[in-house]
Amino acid sequence: MVAELAVVTLLLGSGSAFGQEAPWYPSAWGADDQRGAANRITPAKVLEVKDLITEGVIYELGRVYETGIPLFGTRHYSLRIPQAFGPSGSNDFLYLDEVVSGELGQIGTQFDGLGHVGIGEVFYNGNRAEDFVRAEGLARLGVENVGAIVTRGVLVDVAAYKGVEQLEGSYEITAADLEGALERQDVSIRSGDVVLLHTGWGSLWMQDNERYLQTSPGIGLEAAEFLAGREIVMVGADNWGIEVSPNPDATLSAPVHQLLVTRNGIYQFENLATEALARDRVYEFAFFFAPVPLRGATGSPGNPIAIR
Repeated sequence: MVAELAVVTLLLGSGSAFGQEAPWYPSAWGADDQRGAANRITPAKVLEVKDLITEGVIYELGRVYETGIPLFGTRHYSLRIPQAFGPSGSNDFLYLDEVVSGELGQIGTQFDGLGHVGIGEVFYNGNRAEDFVRAEGLARLGVENVGAIVTRGVLVDVAAYKGVEQLEGSYEITAADLEGALERQDVSIRSGDVVLLHTGWGSLWMQDNERYLQTSPGIGLEAAEFLAGREIVMVGADNWGIEVSPNPDATLSAPVHQLLVTRNGIYQFENLATEALARDRVYEFAFFFAPVPLRGATGSPGNPIAIR
């Protein structure tokens, strides 16, 4: 245990609460838990949603999966129709199938599961990579354990708060920015909520993919700690990594992922389409998403829905 905590401090420093040598597992939901913050979605929390639907307006928050989408690193995506089957029968029945190839849980509008990132070899709830990572899929922490997410959603329009259409690349969103935007919108964050961030960066999607992937505005560790302290279920954003990139501390690599997912079991949803919510100033809504139950997968593709 001492060695593992030393790894945390080495990776993330000792200047913030995240880097302090404090035990972070087993989780509050028990040593065998594989759902993390999804446990906060109680029946009572789900029932809050019905009071948020007042106009019946639906917002689809997922990007279209298509050739040419921005892809991080060596990830890829392709869809092919291999052949037509048929026709058969006197009615000339003919059908088509598709073959999809790609890291489906980690491309496009992507939902990060608890088996996606670790601190060294240690993942959520103290699970060690050697014990559960298999070539054919994760033996624990697979996305099939998450279940449906139906809860209150909150949009934090940081771009509007800063008076711009789009935050600058590599701008670090601070806790003060989040608090200021929430105060401007007259909205608060409650336990069990999903929080979506609008930075304006999504306007580059399929318009300037190179710039979209080169840098990104996003939250830093301070803002991530602010959100984790409010006991949210998930944070999403209209960028490719949720967090600021590159990190202002060049020695750190994706520390917000580690704080949220690994330490706190809080999910992430990347590459969301938040512009319509921001345009209509919809800051509070019913949020719906069910991950594709790909056994052993690190994440899930999908098209989350907001309804007001």
